[in-house]
Amino acid sequence: MKASRWLQRDLLRRLMLPVLGIVLLTGAATAYNAHSLIERVFDRWLLDAARALAEQVAFRDGQAVVVLSAQSEAILTYDIVDRVTYQVRQGDRHVLGQQGLAARGDDERQYSAGARAFNGVFDGRPVRIAWVPVRGPAGELAEVEVAETLAKREGASKALMVVFAPVAVLVLLAAAAVGIAVRRTVQPLEKMAAQWNERSHASLLPMPTEEVPRELLPFALALNDLLTRVRELVLRERHFASTAAHQLRTPLAGLQLAIARAAQCPDLQSTRAALAGLEASTQRTARLVQQLLLLARLDPEGRGQVELEEVDLVALAREVGEAYMDAAIAKDIQLELGSVLDEVIVPGQADLLREALGNLIDNAIRYTSPGGRIEMAVDAQPPSITVADSGAGIRQEDAAKVFERFVRGHGTGSEGTGLGLAIVKEIAALHHAEVLLESPMGEGARFVLRFAANSARTADTADRSKAAAVGD
Repeated sequence: MKASRWLQRDLLRRLMLPVLGIVLLTGAATAYNAHSLIERVFDRWLLDAARALAEQVAFRDGQAVVVLSAQSEAILTYDIVDRVTYQVRQGDRHVLGQQGLAARGDDERQYSAGARAFNGVFDGRPVRIAWVPVRGPAGELAEVEVAETLAKREGASKALMVVFAPVAVLVLLAAAAVGIAVRRTVQPLEKMAAQWNERSHASLLPMPTEEVPRELLPFALALNDLLTRVRELVLRERHFASTAAHQLRTPLAGLQLAIARAAQCPDLQSTRAALAGLEASTQRTARLVQQLLLLARLDPEGRGQVELEEVDLVALAREVGEAYMDAAIAKDIQLELGSVLDEVIVPGQADLLREALGNLIDNAIRYTSPGGRIEMAVDAQPPSITVADSGAGIRQEDAAKVFERFVRGHGTGSEGTGLGLAIVKEIAALHHAEVLLESPMGEGARFVLRFAANSARTADTADRSKAAAVGD
């Protein structure tokens, strides 16, 4: 299995590299600017010497002449570190100084009044040359150049490197600071994980968030929400298991009693009567087990994972109605489907909707007296299936409870499991639908399984003057 990533390592990498890069780039930029400043300072000193020499140039009959005393020349060429050379020329004519200084070179910098400085070579040694033009009254042009070797500049550059040597120390300090900051940032997460891990083994109650950093609060709230959902699921499963065990105890005891009675029957006729009772008890037990299994499958945590397909509510109503026709006829109940639509298509899972509608019809048959009537209707706006019976109805105080598990209407005397309407409610929720109850006392009960208003596709049929029986 691939190893999981380390958050601390990722944070170090994502923070360290930019910080170190910024420190190094800042150091490099500062060193470059300092070196450039040194070059400009030395260039200006050299240009000052060249301009001072240029002030000594005069023009006579168009010819440049320079009168330079020995003392002035000594001042011009004096330098403890570097060797200074100068030259004055007019075109190809040498006027004063040492010959051989170039008029152009590398790394040239432009300065005011046409002056410039550049690198060159003189007498086999690299030099920096300052070049200054001198204009005569008639437009004559003379050139003054002063050059010096690079010893002072190289010494200043070395001193600069010594000054910037602490940059390496700064890099190490920055790395250490980032490492400590990341470690302290991750510590609350580790502390939170330890608390969650310690408490979750003993309790699923939410963790306190008073001391959680603001940035980690959404994470903590999400974990608490997960714990709440897990706790609710565990409680729900415990309640379901205990209730199921309680509800199965009675029919299983009935089965054992029926078997014992059948075994004690003295003749064939009484044995058949006992077996008939045993069959009825077995059917009730099987129905209870089937509904318990269905409820266990309708887990609220699984909502949104149901694979939906197109389901025709009209065809579904006919199919389920036909399945319950024998039970209705056996109780002398008229079961009809009234609809003016060929089809009403909704997204759903046919098996679950079939189970929900079957429970509504079964519930209506159980609570409708012989000679009564059950009518189903399919509507398109909004898409819905209605099951209405002519029974005694449900009391107002029981209306809010009948959708709970193992709850039956007061005084019904029915042998139902009390799970049918709870299953209908769960299936409706899985389809983002709702189940509604209208039950005026003495006028029967009317259940409506209603879907989202924009989920249906319909096809109108020719007008029907009366409701068609399901079995027709």
